[in-house]
Amino acid sequence: MGVPAERVRRLIVDVLTAWGMDADLAETTAEVMVDTDLAGIDSHGVSMLMTYENFRAQGRIDLRARPVVVREGAASALVDANRGIGHPASQFAMRMAIDKARASSVGVVSVVNSHHFGAAGYYAEMAAKQGMLGLVTSSANLSCAAPTGSVVPRLATNPIAFAAPARRNPNFLLDMATTTVAVNKVKVYDYHRKPLPTGWVVDDAGLPVADAAKALDLIRESDVGALTPLGGTPEMANHKGYGLSMMAHILAATLCGGAFPAIQERDDPDGPHNIGHFFLALDPAAFRAAGSFEDDLDDAIDVLHETPPLDPAQPVLVAGDPQAKAREERGRDGIPMPDTLLAQLRGVAERAGVEFALAP
Repeated sequence: MGVPAERVRRLIVDVLTAWGMDADLAETTAEVMVDTDLAGIDSHGVSMLMTYENFRAQGRIDLRARPVVVREGAASALVDANRGIGHPASQFAMRMAIDKARASSVGVVSVVNSHHFGAAGYYAEMAAKQGMLGLVTSSANLSCAAPTGSVVPRLATNPIAFAAPARRNPNFLLDMATTTVAVNKVKVYDYHRKPLPTGWVVDDAGLPVADAAKALDLIRESDVGALTPLGGTPEMANHKGYGLSMMAHILAATLCGGAFPAIQERDDPDGPHNIGHFFLALDPAAFRAAGSFEDDLDDAIDVLHETPPLDPAQPVLVAGDPQAKAREERGRDGIPMPDTLLAQLRGVAERAGVEFALAP
């Protein structure tokens, strides 16, 4: 079933405002979530409503919170999200980073005391749309990934996103977890009742888990067994994913005072999640003539697109191409919704006392 984006946006706004969120914050959050679904990232869009409902019920999230600047310099700032949902604080922070980059060539803004902020790539591309390079990292609230050499979860998925502006091609947009796959991607496989690819999740013996429901339970509830670091196995260099995960955490959380999830779960399991985010905007015009960066990036992307593929039906793509294709298809045909997800979203709407806007 393909659902028009406007109906998805309406459902999100209706639910969030019914939960007590101010209308402007709800609109911002819905904008990010719907854009994520349109980009084909089903794991971080409307399917997150059930998670936010749980956070609200647990008292872990303040939907009325507004971000506040607590430190500021010419090229940097620290924003306190005040335990609010991450989308409004993150959009606010990246806009601030972009404004600082216009004035100082570079802008760096950290966010502390936040929650899940959706897809990191959304915020990185905010910079690219303004002709700048954008770099985003984030910590997360769940220890679900094991360090290389163990199956005991100590790290979160800790995403990294990087965007750069092109002219003729879609903007370069890399958006990746530092684990082989994100938790929510496992959730999407469970919605579709699809077996997991080998190596995404391992059990307490280090053996691959194929059943998505079992894997979700293991990731969320077990002290042993986890997502693998990017790379999957030590033989496939998953120490690189492990190192990238720590880099993302240091930039996003250690820098601003965000929590390390394994320590938070040990010392204050019922306390605020205190997720941290990192936003950097860089103006290429500080380094070369205006427009020349975009021209050179287009030339590089063209060469990659022209690379002979192994399978003629599967041309070589560049980061950002899949999202651009998904936007075109989903803008025309609607956002696909499996029956399992529709049933869960209907339940959220009923419990919030709002109309189920996705009903045919």
